Amino acid sequence: MTRFSLLLATSALALTGAANAQSIDPNLPSYEAVSGVSGNLTSIGSDTLNNLMTLWSEGFRAFYPNVAVQIQGAGSGTAPPALVEGTAQFGPMSRAMRGSEIEEFEARYGYAPIPMRGAIDAIGVFVHRDNPVTCVSLQEIDAIFSSTRAGGADAAITTWGEVGAEGEWADRPIAMYGRNSASGTYGYFKDVALFGGDYSPEVREQPGSSTVIQGVAADLGGIGYSGVGYGTADVRALEIRGEDGNCYSTEDAPEGTYPVARFLYVYMNVDPNAELEPLRAEFVRYVYSQEGQADVVRAGFFPVTARVADLDLEAFGLK
Repeated sequence: MTRFSLLLATSALALTGAANAQSIDPNLPSYEAVSGVSGNLTSIGSDTLNNLMTLWSEGFRAFYPNVAVQIQGAGSGTAPPALVEGTAQFGPMSRAMRGSEIEEFEARYGYAPIPMRGAIDAIGVFVHRDNPVTCVSLQEIDAIFSSTRAGGADAAITTWGEVGAEGEWADRPIAMYGRNSASGTYGYFKDVALFGGDYSPEVREQPGSSTVIQGVAADLGGIGYSGVGYGTADVRALEIRGEDGNCYSTEDAPEGTYPVARFLYVYMNVDPNAELEPLRAEFVRYVYSQEGQADVVRAGFFPVTARVADLDLEAFGLK
């Protein structure tokens, strides 16, 4: 079995294994610096991971001051070409690489890229903090954001009264905010929350996660989706009703009950016939340390377990 196929085969099991990961797994090691690590690293990819990549790089540089890290976050779709062209060592993505992206990489290098699964993210469906609605179903989210209603709704939902708001809120129009098509969050939300359907042309596409939140915060009728770590005091994440009829918050993501949760990936070009050089190898080890996963928590995401770390370190040839 190849390193990459091993990751695919264990992804579902490993996410389930994160059920008790709301605190940092005590089985993860503390990071210890080694000698001979210096150089430059470039990260190009997901906007959702911008803050986390910054925290990881700052934490890593505390051990290795001679390392320089440049981070660009224009969307997950920019990561694969950067890795193919060799303009970045790290390709952060808030979705898994598509088959066509892997094939393009393989055509250039003869092997597949390998991802670190460095954190777990919940996609928050945010509304203005004054909005009285507290919980919606995936089918209602689909009827708000999509033009196809693949979730089964009979008609589009266009006012807040249609999802339970009363009084002056009942007739208030819903204004949708979302990401652009270069974003992995855009694709993931489309696949999961829109049941693979198409977005409504009324969704106001934003270039980044922060601008989605800013749009909702400034619009009483606004609703938008973004990585949960980008939430502010001016917005509130709705709970989402599960198939069992109960409402679950983003904090339930590690338990597997919040419906819109995912791994966050950092893809790398790793030659299976060569050892990973010390600079990138130590960065990977830092990510899967107590310190690296503390950065995950600071960024507003959920840490991964030692089991995920061990599987990925093995895939990178570091176990």
